[in-house]
Amino acid sequence: MFSLFEVRENETMRILFYGAGVIGSLYAALLSEAGLDITVYARGSRLKTLEKHGLQYKKNNKVRKASVKVLSVLERNDYYDFIILAVRGHQLLQALEELKSNCSPTIVTMVNSLDPYDKWEDICGKGRILPAFPGAGGGFDGEVLDAALTPRLIQSTTIGRADGREKKLAEIMRKAGIPCQIVSDMHVWQICHLGMVVPIADAYYEADDPKHAGQDWRLMKKTAAGIKENFKCIREKGLRVTPAKLNIFRVLPDPATAFVLGFVYRSRFGERFMYRHSVKAPDEMRQLHDAFYRYLTSV
Repeated sequence: MFSLFEVRENETMRILFYGAGVIGSLYAALLSEAGLDITVYARGSRLKTLEKHGLQYKKNNKVRKASVKVLSVLERNDYYDFIILAVRGHQLLQALEELKSNCSPTIVTMVNSLDPYDKWEDICGKGRILPAFPGAGGGFDGEVLDAALTPRLIQSTTIGRADGREKKLAEIMRKAGIPCQIVSDMHVWQICHLGMVVPIADAYYEADDPKHAGQDWRLMKKTAAGIKENFKCIREKGLRVTPAKLNIFRVLPDPATAFVLGFVYRSRFGERFMYRHSVKAPDEMRQLHDAFYRYLTSV
């Protein structure tokens, strides 16, 4: 039914961002700056904002408007080289149902989830899923996007290895100045990512004052111990910790990890990339918490 990805000769690469939240809007803006043909699919209040004001975003302390098209209805024959699905986990299955009849060959799932990819392809079509994960964070200042890419050293945009399509997507990202990496097993990468971020988010929900969670030494020690235990369990399930730099959490003494965590929680990085998402999406993070620990305790 769906052909494998193939770059169309002498045609501009067309990319659709299905979801116009922080992640979809930021990547759409960056790729539009690189001269690609970018369309953003939105609905509800976000659609009205985009139709009225365009995709506005902050860069170098100035407000800019991205050169993107805005779409509210996706037709069956609307072809895009990549559809980048940037929605929250609980919205994923519905989005795949909506996309299954569209003719575009590749759906890039920038979603935090432990679902097997076969489950997603059962909905939208075999061979269409290209799993990935963003390296970005931020929020909205009114109608204006205030977001940024995470530093390359911390987490670049990550793409799962497929049948060559991942190389083309990585090439597009790098052209737009977006650091990215390709990993051989995206599912294991997601598991390890949750091993770190679930305890980090849990600390905000447990704190008496979430915005100043990093000042609670007891809480930072508990978070450090939780991360270490998670990676121990991941190894016991026969999985390789990836990226390898996460092994630092397995070997550092808990007080040292707690000290570093406290500094990060109190930093501008922590406020932008950790705190904002945790307080805006508590239901999603708690669902991921439950899914992750169910996975660790499964046989």
